Amino acid sequence: MKILKIQALRGPNIWSITRKKLIQMRLDLEDLEEKPTNKIPGFRERIQALIPSMIDHRCSEGCKGGFFQRVDRGTWMGHVIEHIALEIQTLAGMDVGFGRTRETKTPGVYNVVFNYIEEKVGLYAAEAGVRIAEALIEGVPYDLQADIKMMREIREDVRLGPSTGSIVDEAVARDIPWIRMGTNSLIQLGYGINQMRFQATITCKTSNIAVDIACDKEQTKRLLDASSIPVAKGSICVDEEDLEDTIKKIGYPIVIKPLDGNHGKGASINVTNWEDAVDGLAYAKKYSRRVIVEKFITGFDFRVLVINNQIIAAAQRVPAHVVGDGKNSITWLIDEINKDPRRGYGHENVLTEITVDRDTEELLEKMNYSLETIPTLGEIVYLKSTANLSTGGTSIDVTDMMHPENIFMAERISRVIGLDICGVDIMAPNLTEPLKENGGVILEVNAAPGFRMHLAPSEGLPRNVAAPVIDMLYPPGKPSRIPIIAITGTNGKTTTTRLIAHIVKNNGFRVGFTTSDGIYIQNHMMEKGDTTGPMSAEYILKDPNVEFAVLETARGGILRSGLGFSRCDIGVITNIQEDHLGISDIHDLKDLSRVKSVVVDSVKKDGWAVLNGEDENCLEIAESLRCNVALFSMDENAPAIVEHCKKGGIACVYENGFITIKKGEWKFRVERATHIPLTMNGKAKFMIANVLAATLAASVYGFKTEDIKLSLTTFIPGAAQTPGRMNIFEFSKFKVMIDFAHNPNGYRGIEDFLNSVDAVRKIGIISGVGDRRDEDIKECARIAGRMFDHVVIRQEKHLRGRTEVEIISLIVDGLKESNTNVSYEVVTLEVEAIKHAISIAEEGTFIIALSDVIDNAIDIVQNYLDMEIEQGTIA
Repeated sequence: MKILKIQALRGPNIWSITRKKLIQMRLDLEDLEEKPTNKIPGFRERIQALIPSMIDHRCSEGCKGGFFQRVDRGTWMGHVIEHIALEIQTLAGMDVGFGRTRETKTPGVYNVVFNYIEEKVGLYAAEAGVRIAEALIEGVPYDLQADIKMMREIREDVRLGPSTGSIVDEAVARDIPWIRMGTNSLIQLGYGINQMRFQATITCKTSNIAVDIACDKEQTKRLLDASSIPVAKGSICVDEEDLEDTIKKIGYPIVIKPLDGNHGKGASINVTNWEDAVDGLAYAKKYSRRVIVEKFITGFDFRVLVINNQIIAAAQRVPAHVVGDGKNSITWLIDEINKDPRRGYGHENVLTEITVDRDTEELLEKMNYSLETIPTLGEIVYLKSTANLSTGGTSIDVTDMMHPENIFMAERISRVIGLDICGVDIMAPNLTEPLKENGGVILEVNAAPGFRMHLAPSEGLPRNVAAPVIDMLYPPGKPSRIPIIAITGTNGKTTTTRLIAHIVKNNGFRVGFTTSDGIYIQNHMMEKGDTTGPMSAEYILKDPNVEFAVLETARGGILRSGLGFSRCDIGVITNIQEDHLGISDIHDLKDLSRVKSVVVDSVKKDGWAVLNGEDENCLEIAESLRCNVALFSMDENAPAIVEHCKKGGIACVYENGFITIKKGEWKFRVERATHIPLTMNGKAKFMIANVLAATLAASVYGFKTEDIKLSLTTFIPGAAQTPGRMNIFEFSKFKVMIDFAHNPNGYRGIEDFLNSVDAVRKIGIISGVGDRRDEDIKECARIAGRMFDHVVIRQEKHLRGRTEVEIISLIVDGLKESNTNVSYEVVTLEVEAIKHAISIAEEGTFIIALSDVIDNAIDIVQNYLDMEIEQGTIA
């Protein structure tokens, strides 16, 4: 077997709209295409012995053991690998279950698709699945546990922490979109101007001053003490002299901890003599130059969580410990506790495995114990000096037991320090009595407090502490999303996108849009290039200035990664024509329609799909959509339009020279086509179609007809506004037009326009694209042969696996098949081809450069035009 490609899909995609996180592996079975599982001796027995838990895979049989039944009857290795990849992720603690395996048009080559929770783990599972299958085929031993361990480690490296994850989960439950900004825990909730950010449990609303105060334990103590809040006596030490002075003031026992520490790192508890105090000082200074030394307060360790100045939860934290049985050693007891299914590696479960470290050894040494000591029956042996869950501690929910006085105090503390999310650490006999009565004290106040102890306590009620965070960031009535209009299709996407963005901008929105030539915010180019994929869409959605997104969405990005957004308000398909066929398993228009339909399948239920009412493929897509559908057409009497409007549907049609909205049988004329600059005085029919699509999208969104009309008449085409879309440069004796047409349908649109153009001679500059089918390259040349008198063939770019000679030969064959007397010549470099066409242009000539490298062509022609203006002639 050979892995040809592995890619991660991160949004709605061709396999599923709702399952956005999928791995797609292109796998060549090679000789195994002739060997299904029932032809491999012992395969069933070996796979069941290695991964017995796959008995739960029901597969298409729909019953327990269904997958193994398929293996018995004979199934192909791609299907087996799909199931292995799913099961090993589940065994590693990431429960997944969706998969698909489909053969491509290439015999023996399959697309193996399965879902993942963590992308890097999913990618690892794909490769591991192939390795496991190969071992099973060969009948050689395989260390499955090594893969599972590795996947768990990868997950811990890349996953969101429990606190961050809980907030994200709560956001998802409320239909609030989220984006991970980089590889750490910085998260954006919402889109554009409605975004909120947080990292761990610090939000964009958290006061920087408050965080500084909380991180400075000494300043925190001073503020609390000045506010009549009980705190432990102590001081800051930097050396042994300071330590000695502090101990003289407060006496033993003491607590020594780093001033800037967290998670209990560097802390020494219940220190009772000078020697241990000196050791504790040195240990704490490993984590912080300044060390806090406080009176050790007896009692229990409590954490109170305050969000938006309101008590949300309280937990008693218990350090990691074992309880003796009078028979077994401490090591044995630790191993037994770690078998608890609630304990796991890192943050994978509600509890963390207990590990032995310096802190553990020192605590045991103080008791004259070792790891081999056998505690008496019922004896509690503490293994950590702090009660952090990350070191194996446990938590008990005590929220409902808090005395009102303590609730008032904790909420007051959050205001004194100024934290929106605040963790108050308390040492006290209990929280059922006021601290001032039972001698309890505030140990410290934490910015970015962990949520895990409250989300899944060892005992007591779990608390959804993420909910008040979302309540604070998105109070009732505050939106999290911005409107999204997504445009796809074969031809006309960019022009339609730019026109819709122009309409949106004229209606007072700060608009961000993506096109095949760049990313724009309010018409300012942010990034140059083909930016029609999911990363470019995400760029717009991450920008805090953007109020409205208009996103050109191309085939390639959908296939590579899926959509860059979870859903849109309006999806537009301009048309579905033959282009890019034979690439990435897209062999015919049905395959292409499946890709384009992802955009409109992602339209929200009360949103709109705007479809070409004359395109059979678009109409077929419309039949299965769950959103509203509106159609546009150059012919108001097209059967689909008539039927659609008869049912009360909305359409936009070209009738009697007008761009007209139809609602049922009613007509609302928007503007005469000849008054819309983009249509080239009504001569460019395909531009009229783009206007129809944009007008309809704007209308169903809710923009007023008069506002749409104004936008249509003020959208001036040209190299600046619509680069590469019928850009016409008028010289004194001839004209030059540059257009991005690169497929047969685009060429036909240009041909239709040229039929209305009077010219003494029409010269075309054309090229081929190497990854297109022979037939597509030749068809473009046949059309060129019909619409031009002379053709200049150039071919310096986009060879894509072919040779220059091969592509030019196909173009020449197509020109010859056009049954015209067209003349042609080859000038391979684009710059030279344009210069040559200009040099042979006589008065009244119309030169058309059908260029796939727009910037170069525009720059060259503009330079010539500038020279003519400056010199009065062309040099």
